[in-house]
Amino acid sequence: QKEDWPMHKLECSAMCAFGQNWNPSETVRLTARILAKQKAYPERTESEKLLAVEEFESHLDKLDNEKRELIQNDIAALHHFYSKHMEFPDNAALVVLFAQVNCNGFTIEDEELSHLGSAIFPDVALMNHSCCPNVIVTYKGTLAEVRAIKEIEPGEEIFTSYIDLLYPTEDRNDRLRDSYFFNCDCKECITKEKDKEKLEIRKLNDPPSAEAVWDMIKYARNVIEEFRRAKHYKYILYHLFIAFLDFFIPPTELLEICELSLDKMGAVFEDSNVYMLHMMYQAMGVCLYMQDWEGALRYGQKIIRPYSKHYPSYSLNVASMWLKLGRLYMALENRTAGVKALKRAIAIMEVAHGKDHPYISEIKKELEDH
Repeated sequence: QKEDWPMHKLECSAMCAFGQNWNPSETVRLTARILAKQKAYPERTESEKLLAVEEFESHLDKLDNEKRELIQNDIAALHHFYSKHMEFPDNAALVVLFAQVNCNGFTIEDEELSHLGSAIFPDVALMNHSCCPNVIVTYKGTLAEVRAIKEIEPGEEIFTSYIDLLYPTEDRNDRLRDSYFFNCDCKECITKEKDKEKLEIRKLNDPPSAEAVWDMIKYARNVIEEFRRAKHYKYILYHLFIAFLDFFIPPTELLEICELSLDKMGAVFEDSNVYMLHMMYQAMGVCLYMQDWEGALRYGQKIIRPYSKHYPSYSLNVASMWLKLGRLYMALENRTAGVKALKRAIAIMEVAHGKDHPYISEIKKELEDH
């Protein structure tokens, strides 16, 4: 606390003043810290060797009315919670800063991809996106680490992924346009090689019509969008169900919603279809929340193989699913399966996180303790 006091005091005094009414969004908190740091350190910081925050792309000219309104709401919250403790630039400058943070922010996650917070890493933000990334960004405390997951030739561009790569090409580019204002032209987006497997249709004696398939895809996309909107894109899918608790939907009812959606989509889609996997993931999250370990394990067992096929090599999504399964097996006293799953998680994480990462030490200790 003493070491971080120049930054911490900004929130400490405001938190004390507002008490239980202290509830700025993560984006507002992050932006307040950026403003405070810019005032305290007018020169470039250690994380701005290549790119300063002021040089971030804002895509201001591409913002629609809804996004501009959300930014104005964030500005109002910034003034509400912090105005007694800091000075702000004018509204136009704040609009630019919030737009920059929205386009360049990073979501910090733990080893199971549970949401921990948000941050900006200016130099890391220089990397462009590809749906066939050759590096992965992971986190060690407040440090971002970039590791290669493929051979990278001299002069070859370094690409990371800005989005969840589970979904088919059209969905991925919808997300990229909405959040980052561009279409991807990587090899995967041009060839669409994985789309057929990702959208696998159930093999029936009486196959569904093209219209029925398209209707079900639209239904699935709408369901996914509802879950995303519930947390304003701030949380990973595993945690989205918590948003529904804010509207007093009990977990049992939310699980029923997931199961009904799975039944409906399952009439057309194979279990390996990414929309089915999405809903299974939600259902698994609800089961974990309710401490229904057997239910969570059943969903996880259905998810893991298609995940391994649909995601790129060394995917953190696959590693986190093996980790969840390993811990569930251990909790249910199936040590053999638990050890096997945890070792699979470690094999991926040693490449993505590095062999000396604390997460890997923790998992190895779990293996020893069991």
